[in-house]
Amino acid sequence: MKNLQFKVKVFLAIFISILIVGTVSFSVIEDISFTDAFYFTIATISTVGYGDVHPTTAAGKMLAIFIIILGVGAFLGVIANSVEIMLNIREKKHRNKKLNMLIGAFYSEVGNELITYLSGFDQALDKVRGELIMESDCSNQSFQLVKKNLKKYNYKIDIDKSKLPHLRKFFIERRDFLLRLLENSRILEHEAFAELLMSVFHLAEELEHRHRLSQLPEEDLKHLTIDIERVYILLVYRWLDYMQHLKKNYPYLFSLAIRINPFNPDASPIVCK
Repeated sequence: MKNLQFKVKVFLAIFISILIVGTVSFSVIEDISFTDAFYFTIATISTVGYGDVHPTTAAGKMLAIFIIILGVGAFLGVIANSVEIMLNIREKKHRNKKLNMLIGAFYSEVGNELITYLSGFDQALDKVRGELIMESDCSNQSFQLVKKNLKKYNYKIDIDKSKLPHLRKFFIERRDFLLRLLENSRILEHEAFAELLMSVFHLAEELEHRHRLSQLPEEDLKHLTIDIERVYILLVYRWLDYMQHLKKNYPYLFSLAIRINPFNPDASPIVCK
């Protein structure tokens, strides 16, 4: 995309330069007004012909040939690359729509419940819980403010060993879904979400290779704490991005999402006054 935008800028610069040079040159060579000279230049580039006025001098005709050779190429270059940019933008929007559908499926099947599990280890959650429990009328600025505050938030993960077997079972039950999700090549186009998925798989593997989770030494618990914190942080950030996407594009899905908010201990899908 950046390469195409650069090409458009180059062709546009050439095209504008030809318009200026052609207008000034025709005006001087043919001894005509700038209006007629500009008309000459446009008519030459567009190759529509001059009608009742045309270059009368040899120099003017040579200038017309020069403008046709360079001007038509520059004009077509601007048009062709601009069209390609628009098609790429359209294709990117289509890809992003499919990607967001996959991300939505992830949070419906895995993400929301995983947030509930991991947030239970966050001893400082109450400091930001209020910001993460959003209302239906929250604005784009509200999302940006929450993300900004989260960067300053000091996560305090304290693992409850008694809950680790349940977390391991959770991953095992959803292994097939996660694998199918990872098999989709489009996931790699969303680097942030791909990073989240890889972190989730890593945590799942760490837990699956430990058979006595209730008897882990402190050093190993510290290692798992780092893995859990990594997944938890990425989960929260991607969840906010997805919620913002729903708010902007799918208000009815956003309505349900805020009613089953995993950070809200009183969450309920039931609509109440």
